[in-house]
Amino acid sequence: MRMGIITGSGTYALPALEAGESEDVETEYGPARITRGSFAGAEVVHVSRHREGHERLSNHVTHRANVAALADAGCDAVLAVTVCGAVDGGVPLGSLIVFDDLHFVSNRLADGSLCTFYDTPGDPRRAHWIYEDPYSPELRRALLAGAQQAGVTARDGGCYGHVDGPRFNTRAEIRGLAACGVTAVSQTAGPETVLCGEAGLPLGLVGYATDYANGVTDEATPVERLLELIAASTPTFASVLGAAVEQVDPAALQPAGVNYRFHES
Repeated sequence: MRMGIITGSGTYALPALEAGESEDVETEYGPARITRGSFAGAEVVHVSRHREGHERLSNHVTHRANVAALADAGCDAVLAVTVCGAVDGGVPLGSLIVFDDLHFVSNRLADGSLCTFYDTPGDPRRAHWIYEDPYSPELRRALLAGAQQAGVTARDGGCYGHVDGPRFNTRAEIRGLAACGVTAVSQTAGPETVLCGEAGLPLGLVGYATDYANGVTDEATPVERLLELIAASTPTFASVLGAAVEQVDPAALQPAGVNYRFHES
């Protein structure tokens, strides 16, 4: 089994990854930077969304190239992590959420184009991604088991809300997301979820709550506390991912839903 791992803010390199140098690879959707190596005894391909030094804000992340690079590298599944703002006030800061649903109504990339690999009429790969659950039950199980093994509090289930960056959201926007049942928000994992679905890559997504979104609590989370928790997320993600990778049963992995292709009907 070859596992793709996507990390974000605060985790620009994967701790304990035994690897060579990062390499820039060409994909159909542009260049991507990957690092191949061994992690927790498994063969992995790592992508840092924002790159070292947070070179890329959320609106600069090349989602299509990143997911295509993982698929081209022969990954069988993907684990992704994100620091996030809690919309549900019952989520403790510093805890994890293993998401089981998605709120990404715009379905657009940062440049305004639709979030899809299927942008060419007549492309034989074109399809509708049809699913009930966007995230892999097997990877969710492994992430929850990994969190338990690492001694980290993790919520079983929650709705991930994708919001456009780089700005944070207003109180009114967060109220709307809360009314839709969103548990926590960040600015990058919506496109990754959709593109992994189209690529047939099972995906597990886990969030680390670093702050309460605007208006969730009477007093805003201080920026200093936000930065402290972003830093703390790095060893937490590393320990949980390391334990989760060991828990995955390759035989139980299945893509989420189906890609319905008209020419195959």
